[in-house]
Amino acid sequence: MKTITISGFEASSETLADKQLAQSLYDEGAVIMADVLLVLHGAAHRARRGLELRVFRRDFSRYYEQVVFPATLAQTIAPYEQQGHADLMELGYAVTLNLTADFAGIDRPRRDADETESLRRVVMVFSEGATLVHSTRDRNAVREEVRAALAEFDTLFYQPSLARRRVLLARFAAREIGENELPRDVLTVLLQNEDRVELSPDLMMREIAFYLQAGSHSTANATTHAFHDVTSWCAAHPADAARIATDRLFLQRCVHESLRLHPASPVAWRRPVCPVSLVGGEQAESSDRVVVDLAAANRDTSVFGPDAGDFNPHRGLPEGIAPWGLTFGVGVHTCLGRDLDGGLLPRANTDPATHQYGIVPLLVAALLDRQARPDPLKPALRADHTERPNWGSYPILLQAPSARCA
Repeated sequence: MKTITISGFEASSETLADKQLAQSLYDEGAVIMADVLLVLHGAAHRARRGLELRVFRRDFSRYYEQVVFPATLAQTIAPYEQQGHADLMELGYAVTLNLTADFAGIDRPRRDADETESLRRVVMVFSEGATLVHSTRDRNAVREEVRAALAEFDTLFYQPSLARRRVLLARFAAREIGENELPRDVLTVLLQNEDRVELSPDLMMREIAFYLQAGSHSTANATTHAFHDVTSWCAAHPADAARIATDRLFLQRCVHESLRLHPASPVAWRRPVCPVSLVGGEQAESSDRVVVDLAAANRDTSVFGPDAGDFNPHRGLPEGIAPWGLTFGVGVHTCLGRDLDGGLLPRANTDPATHQYGIVPLLVAALLDRQARPDPLKPALRADHTERPNWGSYPILLQAPSARCA
């Protein structure tokens, strides 16, 4: 087996879109990732993606952004406002986990801090298992932790959520309730279409666990990176700091620039399903590994300019190039939550009052509205359990609205 690395932006984009290359980065984390949507290929991937896309229509993202997010944020951030400080990684997980649970289909009947912490604890174990290929820990030990977390999740969260949805679907079939009274989430969609997709009980549970970890893990990390980039930029550019405070479209552009610099995974791995000629003419056999260097592609100076490795929200972009680069992927494995996380790209006639900004820009805006800033007495630390360039902790200070009005 040989490893073939692709690093240029155009070559990486074409490689990610090649239907003869299957996802392989998560093979090591099969304990949770085996046969979930992200690792499927071909007809099986198209069938399940087509079903689950029903949850991610743009009107759904807009509803979550305008209705669900404000309520979830207010409830989750209140204890941190009262104490005046937080670890942004913890806070980001708490907010995004509650949002992710809503569209994945996991009920939290109490919706209190203890329940959120119980779910956050198991989902963080899921995330470590999913990204096992980059773990610096003993991998068999991590697998055992994932199995224990899955069992706990199944008992405490998944089975009650599953049972409630089966009752509602039975009532819907009996015409006792209308379709608008059914939960609008991935689990409900899968249950409605059990005859169309082959999902064992274990796989359906892990599919929902996958959504929880993917949505919360990547969004919490993206939020922390974006907050760091934006606040660092504002400290050096006071005029932009004033603009960011009032111009949400510009803040969204800042977050998109941060997303470009910090893809959730710095690389994508692909496995040829048959011998294939790659970009540039190199031949890849079925036993080979194709590594797409997303971090390098997103910093390609021929596309993003000579300062491509720097954070610069005023960067000019060639026509047709997304400001986040390849962070959300391209082709059949484009991230389903792209619009939910990053929002829609504004146009010349976009109305800021009705624009869909995305959860990450809105969460960063909420932090800035609360005068959030890095804690000068507690420096942020990089994560030491993974090779990915993530933050392990990021202490911040923030103010409650009442304190700001005093």
